[in-house]
Amino acid sequence: MTTDEGEAMPSRTVGRGARVTRLGFGAAPIGNLFSAISDEQARETVDAAWAAGIRYFDTAPHYGLGLSERRLGAALLDRPRDSYTLSTKIGRLLGPATRPGRDDQGFDVPATHRRVWDFSRDGVRRSIEESLERLGHDTIDIVLIHDADDHWAPAVGEAYPALAELRDQGVVKAIGAGMNQWEMLAGFVKETDVDLVMLAGRYTLLDQSGAAGLLPLCQERGVSVLVAGVFNSGLLATHEATGTYEYAPAPGALVQRARRIAAVCERYGVTLPQAALAFPLRHPAVTAVVAGARSAQEVERNAALAATPVPDALWTALAEESLIAPA
Repeated sequence: MTTDEGEAMPSRTVGRGARVTRLGFGAAPIGNLFSAISDEQARETVDAAWAAGIRYFDTAPHYGLGLSERRLGAALLDRPRDSYTLSTKIGRLLGPATRPGRDDQGFDVPATHRRVWDFSRDGVRRSIEESLERLGHDTIDIVLIHDADDHWAPAVGEAYPALAELRDQGVVKAIGAGMNQWEMLAGFVKETDVDLVMLAGRYTLLDQSGAAGLLPLCQERGVSVLVAGVFNSGLLATHEATGTYEYAPAPGALVQRARRIAAVCERYGVTLPQAALAFPLRHPAVTAVVAGARSAQEVERNAALAATPVPDALWTALAEESLIAPA
């Protein structure tokens, strides 16, 4: 595969020089999220993201017990290092496995390791070192504190200062936190000097709970917001509005609401996943949407949808029918 195909999408700067394209690539699916894919398919998926102009790639040790990092790093390794932005996360170290079998946290991989929560200073440095080894890279641009829901005190008291020190030393360009809730992210924004937050599933067509308490605060503090989980794990991923919501079978009421949104979208020549990708980017606090993909076809579809304008009249109509909050 050549290394210079594809023109980069528009991007914005976060932190101290990290460039983030408006559509980012979420690498959980290439860590065998839900079901296994081959190394070849994972490589083709990353190659398709590059060809589509995506230059921001996000992963984590949690994703496939390191498989996502290994696959993503290998796919990016022969490309100019200054031409893309790479982020990973801290909070879960990968320790020796204590039992045989398969992973039990959503990834179709052997249980070769076990996840160990660790937000200590030493844990942060060890996590980054081990991520660099798995990625096969010398540098990481962005590091996020990952899923600290039950670990607020060590996350803000130990992990954050360790990351801030690495940022001050120029080891990383930007630091932040990524979670499936907005309340603790607001705490990070209030009590630390993070550069960005990654908000998963809480500013979507179906769940705008992060809008009032987090997004204005980020605007006020100059903190970039990356929105992930825009399809709410599947329900908004197809125009037919079927599948999972928050990684479980979608409740009937939410399916019906998603289908009502899809019906309004049809009146404006828009599909449900197209609207789901476009919705978060309307907010001035949002820098980028990060969408996961497990195949080249999914990447190409997401990029094409993201490049297609959505008429403002759609948002007005959805608000008038109380399907989304008024702007």
